[in-house]
Order: sequence, then C-alpha cells, then structure tokens
Amino acid sequence: MNIALLEPLGVSRELIEELARPLTDAGHSFTYYDTKTTDPEELIRRSAGQDVVMIANNPYPEAVVRAADKLKFLAVAFAGVDHVALDACAEKGIKVQNCVGYSEICVAEEALGLTISLLRKFAEGDARVRNGGTSAGLAGREIHGRTVGIIGCGNIGFMTAKLYQAFGAKVIATARHEREEVKAAGIEYVPLDELLKTSDIISLHTPNNAETKGMISREKIDLMKPTAIFINCARGPIVDNTALAEALNEGRIAGAGIDVFDMEPPIPADYPLVSAKNTQLMPHTAFLTEESLVRRANIEFANVKAYLGI
Repeated sequence: MNIALLEPLGVSRELIEELARPLTDAGHSFTYYDTKTTDPEELIRRSAGQDVVMIANNPYPEAVVRAADKLKFLAVAFAGVDHVALDACAEKGIKVQNCVGYSEICVAEEALGLTISLLRKFAEGDARVRNGGTSAGLAGREIHGRTVGIIGCGNIGFMTAKLYQAFGAKVIATARHEREEVKAAGIEYVPLDELLKTSDIISLHTPNNAETKGMISREKIDLMKPTAIFINCARGPIVDNTALAEALNEGRIAGAGIDVFDMEPPIPADYPLVSAKNTQLMPHTAFLTEESLVRRANIEFANVKAYLGI
C-alpha cells in the first residue's frame, strides 16, 4: 500500500525513518512531507494515490477527504479528531484512528501549572521583579484544601485529578460515564451544575463534539464562585469564551488559565480572552513536550502497522 505522512510530527527525521522502516520492509511505500500545510489543494495533492494517510493536528477537511481517491485509513497523531471531516470519512468507509494515551501526563501537568501560576500570581511577580517592584499585594492562594472540579474524567481528566489530589485538594468530577477506578480514588461524581457552584478550581477535559460544543455557556459560567478559577486544556469551542472574558473583566470569577481557543494560534488581537483580566494564556501547548511527541510518533506508526497487520 501507499502510505504518506502529510506533516511533521515534531520529532527527528531519524526517528521517522526508523519508525517507517517496518512499513517499507514489508513492501509498502512511504512518503514523508516535512512541511505543514493547511491549503486544501496541497493536501489533496499529497493525499492523491495514498491508501493510508497520516496527519497530526492540521485540519483534514471534507473537500480533501472526498478527493482522496484511494484512501482507506486515516491515522491521526492527536487525541482529538474534531479537525477531521468525520462524516465524509464515514460515508466513504475510511477508518479513522487517533493516538490514545500519548498526552495524559503533559496535559495534566499543564493544567496544574496554569493553576499554580494563577493562584501564586507568577506572571505578575515576574513583571514586578523586572520593573523594580516588590511582593506587596502578591499574597497568593494554595491548592491544598480547596475543591477541584474535573469536567470530563477520562484518562486525561483522571490523571489531572490525581495530580490535584497530590497537592491536597478535594476532587469532584462530572462525566458521561462513571468509572469505578475514579470512585476508588476517592473522587465523587456530581452533576455539572453542582460542580460549577461548589468548586474553587474547575478543569475542563472533555472532547469537542456535538454534545459538548458550547457546554460551558454563559449560564454555566454564572454558576461559578467569584473566587473560582477556570482551566481549559481541552478544546476552545466547548466554552462561550466571550462570556468567560466578560466574567473575568467584571470580577465574577477570579481567573482563567487557557490553552485552547475558538481557533488555532495565532489568536487575533481583538479576541475577548486576549485582553481579559487575570488570565494566563498559552498557545495550545498542553500536548507539547519532547516526551509526548516521541510517544505520539510511536503510537501513530503502531496504529498504521496494526491496520496493515505488520
């Protein structure tokens, strides 16, 4: 079969070649494109004649899927697949496989990092030192003893919950499906509204789909405590980010740590969260560590080999 990796995976070419060797040794062709593109025409060109296409988090839109004449398997080097035209893939019988498990540690760590940065005012403290300031008025708050609400307690949410517990927090969760291992860890499942009303720290970890898009609405944000901080390392469209920015600017919640937005960075200067008060913003880096990228590449190629029966 013809196999093409349409974009770099953030690892060395040497690793890509090592991981691809079992494919070529088995008689398959392998083409590697080491530049990113979001141009549909270029994606169509790169996909032409390929039985297996490998991508990461660049969009793979409907026009490209429909033009991919031989495509049978789409390997996605990402946890989410909301950037893929899944309906078109289903219509054409194209199997789609994501990379499960590569980003649990790094996303959980960034959620904790954003929390600590907000509670301990790291950004403001750094600016004070660089401008001859002092610690006056910089008293922070601790995670220990606070209630953390995890929205979406799958593998990433559960990993995040355990890290919060290690800091001495009480953790509650809401999820579509309750897991016994989560309960065994001392985490109580509660309805979403109760979680929003009672949590001091709220960390979002659900996928973006038809059921979750806009789930954290203006009405849900209004349920949060004025002392609460909100962390989003999941997907931007799950949240009404205009309403979130308004709540931050009006002091109706205390802070937000945001890694994901309604679009991929670069973020427009007039995007509401860019100028919102008490925010720590990151350019979609929760998944992005040296270790996670290596894990992701290994899982991506393992998925292709499994599909091919190698």
